[in-house]
Amino acid sequence: MHILIYSYNYHPEPIGIAPLMTELAEGLVKRGHQVRVITGMPNYPERRIYDEYQGKWYVTEERNGVTIQRCYLRIKSKPNLLDRLLLELSFVLTSFPQAIKGERPDVILLTVPPLLVSVPATLLGWFYNCPVVLNVQDILPEAGVRVGIIKNKLMIKAFEVLEKFAYRTANSISVIADGFVDNLLSKGVPGEKINCIPNWVNLNFIKPSPKQNNWRQTHNLNDKFVVLYSGNIALTQGLETVIQAAANLRHIPEITFVIAGEAKALERLQQYCCDCGADNVLLLPLQPRETIPQMLAAADVGLVVQKKNVISFNMPSKIPLLLASDRPIIASVPASGTAAKAIRKSGGGIVVSPESPETLAQAVVKLYKNPQLAAQLGHQGRKFAVENYAFEQALDSYEQLFTDVITNRTTNLEVLPELSPKESIVDI
Repeated sequence: MHILIYSYNYHPEPIGIAPLMTELAEGLVKRGHQVRVITGMPNYPERRIYDEYQGKWYVTEERNGVTIQRCYLRIKSKPNLLDRLLLELSFVLTSFPQAIKGERPDVILLTVPPLLVSVPATLLGWFYNCPVVLNVQDILPEAGVRVGIIKNKLMIKAFEVLEKFAYRTANSISVIADGFVDNLLSKGVPGEKINCIPNWVNLNFIKPSPKQNNWRQTHNLNDKFVVLYSGNIALTQGLETVIQAAANLRHIPEITFVIAGEAKALERLQQYCCDCGADNVLLLPLQPRETIPQMLAAADVGLVVQKKNVISFNMPSKIPLLLASDRPIIASVPASGTAAKAIRKSGGGIVVSPESPETLAQAVVKLYKNPQLAAQLGHQGRKFAVENYAFEQALDSYEQLFTDVITNRTTNLEVLPELSPKESIVDI
C-alpha cells in the first residue's frame, strides 16, 4: 500500500517523535510499502532550523527508501504562545502544497500534536478520497492547560473545538497508552475507533551491554554510580528536583548525576546547580543517536521525572528505551498517572513522589546499596520491553490498522445506496 505520513518531526531530529516516525516509515518500506513523509525543516530540540536547511522553502529527499518532503517553518528560539501558534500555522500552510505533490496515498497517518495539522490532513483525506488515521502522542489542550502553557479561555475553547474536529473526522485513532483510551472515551469518541499501540523500542539497537564502555571512560565516570536523565527538558519535567536530590547526596562521592539535554536548557540548570551546591551533577548536550546505546548501558539507574501537575495520561517515550537497556528506573512521577502504572506493571523500577528531592535521593541510595535489587529490576524491565515494546509488534499493529481502515472505508463506500437524480450524499 501507499502510505502518507504527516509528521511535524522526523529524522535527523534526535529525540521525541522524530526517531519513532523515522523507524516506522523505514520499517514499512522494508515490508514492501511505499511511504511518503510530509514534515517540517528539522529544528528540534534547538528550536532553530538546522544549518543545511536554512533559507529554503521546500526540500525533497529520499532516505532508506522513504520520500521526505520538507517545508518552511516560522520558528523562534524562545517562543511565547503566539509564536507557537504561528509555528503551527506556518506548517499547516506550507505543508499542504507538498502533500498534494505526489501519488495518491491509500491511507494517511497524522501525528498530533500539533492539533492544527488535523485540518489539512482532513482536507487531504477528502482530496485523495482515502482514510485518515490520527496518531495521538499527547492530548491537547488539557496537557498545555495543566502545565500553564495555555491560559486564555478563548484559546482553550478554540483548541477544544479543534480537538473534537480531529477526533470526529479521523477514520481511526491510534493512542500510545491505556490512559489515552479512557480520556477519549470520556469525550464521546466511539471505542471501535480507538486502537492502543504503544510506542516501541528497537530491541536490537537498545540492548543489555557492559557498563564499562567508551562512553563512561570519555566522561570520567569509570568509578561512579551513574544516575542518568536524558531527553527533553521542559516545563513538565522539573529537573530542579533531580538537582536538589543530587545536592542531598554530595556526602556519597561515588554517586554522580548525569543530565543530557538541550544546550539552552542546560544553561539554566547549570546556574541552579551552582545555587544548590550540586557539584556532583554532570551536564551534557544531547548525545548523538549512535551513542545512545552506550550512554544507557553506562548508567546504573535511569530517571523519569514529571511534575505533580502533569496530566495523568502523559506517557514519556523514554520509558521503553530505559526498560530495554536492562537498567532499573527511578520514576519521580504522579502515582496515578500512566507513566507510574507502566513502570509498576513492568516490574522494572521504583516509583516515588514527584517534586520530592528527599524521596528521589532515598531511592537512589537504595539501589546504590543494593546492586542485586538494581540488577533484578533491570532484568525484569528488559523482559517486559521484549514482550510489550518490540518494534516488530508495533509494525504488525500499524500494518493491520492500515489494512483494516482501508478495507472498512471501501466496504462502507460499496454499501452506499444508489442515488436517484434528485438525491445527494447530503440527503442520506
